[in-house]
Amino acid sequence: MSHLTPVAVGGNPSRTPSCWTKDEDKDADTPYTNNTPDTRSEVANEKHEQTRGRIVGGKYNTSENAAPPPPDHSDHGPLKEVDIDMPLTLTEHVHMNGQDYIVLSFAEGDKENPFNWNPWYKRGITTILNLMTLFIGLATTAYSSGINSMCAEFGVSTELGQVACALAPMILAPFCELIGRKIVYAGAYLCFTLLFIGLALGKDITTIVILRLFLGLFGCVGTILVGGTFDDMYEPRDRGRPMAMFSFVAIFGTVAAPIYAGFIDQSIGWRWIEGIQGLSNIPLLLAVFLFFPETRGGVALHKRAKALRAATGDERYVAADDINTPGLQSMLKASSVKALHMLATEPVVFAFGLWIAFCWAIVFLFLSVIPITFTEKRGWSEGVAGLPYISLCVGTFLGWAANHIQMRKYENLTSDPNRKVMPESRLYGAMFGAIFLPIGLFIYSFTQYAYLHWIGPVIGLAPIAFGIYFVFESTYSYTADCYGTSASSAIAGQGLMRNLLGAITPLFASQFFHNVGSQYAGLILALFGTALSAIPFVMFAYGHILRKRSKLAREF
Repeated sequence: MSHLTPVAVGGNPSRTPSCWTKDEDKDADTPYTNNTPDTRSEVANEKHEQTRGRIVGGKYNTSENAAPPPPDHSDHGPLKEVDIDMPLTLTEHVHMNGQDYIVLSFAEGDKENPFNWNPWYKRGITTILNLMTLFIGLATTAYSSGINSMCAEFGVSTELGQVACALAPMILAPFCELIGRKIVYAGAYLCFTLLFIGLALGKDITTIVILRLFLGLFGCVGTILVGGTFDDMYEPRDRGRPMAMFSFVAIFGTVAAPIYAGFIDQSIGWRWIEGIQGLSNIPLLLAVFLFFPETRGGVALHKRAKALRAATGDERYVAADDINTPGLQSMLKASSVKALHMLATEPVVFAFGLWIAFCWAIVFLFLSVIPITFTEKRGWSEGVAGLPYISLCVGTFLGWAANHIQMRKYENLTSDPNRKVMPESRLYGAMFGAIFLPIGLFIYSFTQYAYLHWIGPVIGLAPIAFGIYFVFESTYSYTADCYGTSASSAIAGQGLMRNLLGAITPLFASQFFHNVGSQYAGLILALFGTALSAIPFVMFAYGHILRKRSKLAREF
């Protein structure tokens, strides 16, 4: 039976080439885009002599499996039979840290390998993840629509109410790689859903702030793992479209909530915004518990190793994760210390981090700006003033649709055997799409006057969202391609900038536009956006020079 190359100790046991293969293969599977820091890839591997083999047993020990491997796979050695049900599994003897291990890995075509799951099954899992991201995004911004009435009820300032919304994005979950994904998803989403009970019934602003803090914590756990989950199931060449849809849903959910939340607050009160959000999560929560599988291939291999140890008495059987999953200290170092170091010393990381942080700030800024433009200046009701957010949704959809042009171009480049694809090939879409962000900001700035027709600022919102979508897509794909195994720390640093700026923006948004003036505040943002939109053009021209000067960037 044919098979895959054995897994690297410390790598992804369902895909990553062996750490005993040639060095130039180590970065071959750079993800298309992945905003989930995987700190396990930061832990150094050790190289050792290898002894390969195969093992099978029970109902899986058929004549087909027992037959000698094809000539091109003969290096995997002899076949060992055991008395328990054991699918054909590849083994590799490793001496590491003064101990001997027999490391298990998947054979080609293994049905428990997430990469071999039915495409429609993968799409179903992807849909669950996207719906989870959507509901988390809606909950993040629906809260802002009821802030004024909530603060009026509690007798506090609107700024104090915004603290809860500002703190939520700052809480991340850097430890999720220590256990399987399903446990984290199900547990976090359960807590996320239950917190809406307290939010709907809270009696004071302190309760709301604390619960929103925890809501942000559990919501972030779900969203930051999605990229890594796609990495569990999809080969790099197949990961572009799922990640593009995820980016669309993440932005769409953030900008869509005010469309309906304003009407809810206006009709039945701010508490029902939280109540309806919580109730809407229940069907998806049940789907996660009942239908969402464990996507980490290493979990299945861990179960096989445990069964082999029990059946044979040989304690050497392990999955790669069993001997090389980093401890808490290693993960903290990879996700914090190294992330901050790369943010401060790598121009690529800082530039794209600043760009995406600015865009995230714009998203949260407009939660306060749009009510100023349409409620204060034009006298629209709270519910009707939420309808302009439809334009942001339209812009996000158009960005997702246009991004298919970038994906097709990249696929054509990678299919050309005579061309070596560089990370800069990810930037065509960014150079085209990102310029629409400052264009939209200029349009919005100079059409806010109350005596002008409302269609002007509404039109300006669409290119803003269009440009933001391309910034998100290009930031993570380009960073991942540039830094390979160090990409998780680079992306973590960019995430810190993004979440920090997104967190503090609601605290000053209203004062900024009132004190500076809506038109001039919008003009300042447009000028900043114009300057930052030069980043993909600069990187396209000089990115290869910056990568050569870096000690952490990949070599091409």
